[in-house]
Amino acid sequence: MRYVAAYLLATLDGSKSPSKDDISKILSSVGIEVDDEKLNKVISELKGKSIEELITKGSEKLASVPSGGGAAAAAPAAGGAAAPAAGDDKKGSKKEEKKEESEEEDDDMGFGLFD
Repeated sequence: MRYVAAYLLATLDGSKSPSKDDISKILSSVGIEVDDEKLNKVISELKGKSIEELITKGSEKLASVPSGGGAAAAAPAAGGAAAPAAGDDKKGSKKEEKKEESEEEDDDMGFGLFD
């Protein structure tokens, strides 16, 4: 993804097909080591293609991907759960605390954007 992003940044100056050096400069400016194999693959895949057309085609394909599911998860939450019994209140709060902690830990899904 970083190679594609650097390629797109390099096209902002009007260049139709950025060189390996252009992309390497962009990546090294933010401290990313360039993998020549991956860079060559991106350049060979995008060689001779219009970025605007690729983005348009990709947007059309992305629009056809079903992305629902949020409403189904929200429906049970909106209905609410039965109130816990007085003795279960302490146990329920501990479970909620553990759940909140695990959600915070998973925010980065185990990797950073530029790892």
